[in-house]
Amino acid sequence: MLQDNKIWVGTSAGGPVYLLPAMANRHGLIAGATGTGKTVSLKVLAESFSDLGVPVFLSDIKSDLSGMVKPGERSDSLDKRLRGCGADPDTFAYKAYPTVFWDVYAEQGHPIRATVEQMGPLLLSRMLSLNETQSGVMNILFRVARNEGYALRDLQDLKAMLVHIGENAKEYTLTYGNVSSASVGAIQRAVAILEDQGGDTFFGEPALDIGDWLRVAQNEDGTEQGVINILSADRLFNNPMMYSTFLLWMLTSLYDRLPERGDAEKPLIVFFFDEVHLLFNNCSRALMEKIEQVVRLIRSKGVGVYFITQNPADIPMTILGQLGNRIQHALRAYTPLDQKAVKVAAQTFRTNPAFDTEEAITTLKTGEALVSFLDEHGAPGIVERATILPPQSYMGAITAEEREQCIAASPLYGVYDEAVDSESAFEKLSAQKKAQEAEQTQAVQTQTAQAARFLLVNGVLRQVVPVEQAREFVQYNGNLWPIL
Repeated sequence: MLQDNKIWVGTSAGGPVYLLPAMANRHGLIAGATGTGKTVSLKVLAESFSDLGVPVFLSDIKSDLSGMVKPGERSDSLDKRLRGCGADPDTFAYKAYPTVFWDVYAEQGHPIRATVEQMGPLLLSRMLSLNETQSGVMNILFRVARNEGYALRDLQDLKAMLVHIGENAKEYTLTYGNVSSASVGAIQRAVAILEDQGGDTFFGEPALDIGDWLRVAQNEDGTEQGVINILSADRLFNNPMMYSTFLLWMLTSLYDRLPERGDAEKPLIVFFFDEVHLLFNNCSRALMEKIEQVVRLIRSKGVGVYFITQNPADIPMTILGQLGNRIQHALRAYTPLDQKAVKVAAQTFRTNPAFDTEEAITTLKTGEALVSFLDEHGAPGIVERATILPPQSYMGAITAEEREQCIAASPLYGVYDEAVDSESAFEKLSAQKKAQEAEQTQAVQTQTAQAARFLLVNGVLRQVVPVEQAREFVQYNGNLWPIL
């Protein structure tokens, strides 16, 4: 919640702990074992950004974030927690937040679509789990499509282009590099699997306008709240590679689109990426360099990125070092590997002489966290052991009926619902193939007609001519033919 235009996250022995809005685009981390309170911390931050007028995007894997659409409910346990944080339970405002639901599969929210062109060969190769050789063929496919004017909108276009470069492999190998039939076949199989997993619903038009995630809602009292965009990811999460690649595509789309803003009073938008370890699993060097570049530079465009994971060790050090605002919930140290992870997590904080950071990480209660935010000069604050405030919205999932009502009342209702099939590579290549087949048929007919101009009559080859030039007529195969 907000206090003096600062985000009040929780309370330590030294008093309230605040996240400064001007430092929110320096990215952040929410970590901790299952059941230690990460979701509550995420909701407290997301609600506060919304109250600041900052739009938010978050992925909802367990459907427990959908409750942000309605007010929370007061209880004895929440009253106790509020008093522990130094807040008055009688004045604490439970409220709903402006929320828009999205779903790649168009089942629990507005559809999200992107074109194959927008995804690009690098991310598409990751989504299809291609090896280096196959990724090279994918790059060639995109270059051929661009140079020859074939628009890549959906998977139908991608499949048509694979057939096209496979049939003309010899020609393209001389110009672009080796295009082997084995690689083309492997990509075709990967595309078929992606289709079975619902990829055909994601790729297409109308493509998502990223600007629709930058919306704010006007309240009756004239104040503004950032819209909270919730991606229903319970089904998408079953395909970890597609889930992580999709989140990375969203981030790179914002990076490519937004202009430089420099330092500002508050972020333009904040992204929360849950289960972020999936982003770095089986990550190629080229893709890792892309992720590092985006995370490093996107803050100057006003975008804050907050990673949620169980263990900070899940995140590469080159990226972990760029996460300035941290909320660390309890970690369990049952194995030597766990103990090492606890030690590494403790070393990332600025030491507080009041307690042992490493010991505290393993003894934190549910709802407690070690918190360190950047100060007004951009320096990491001393780590504090704090009790996190409860969220103001409802804790838990909403019903299917409530979700449907929210979707129907959304200002984006109907904008993305109907898919559009515009002319693209599939249509152009199909038309070219039909034209080629028609030419071949015409050539065969011409050859047949030419062959039919001579008849063998009584052992002599006689020429067929127009009637007016005929010297005589002969019976042949039941027809009367004019011949010379």
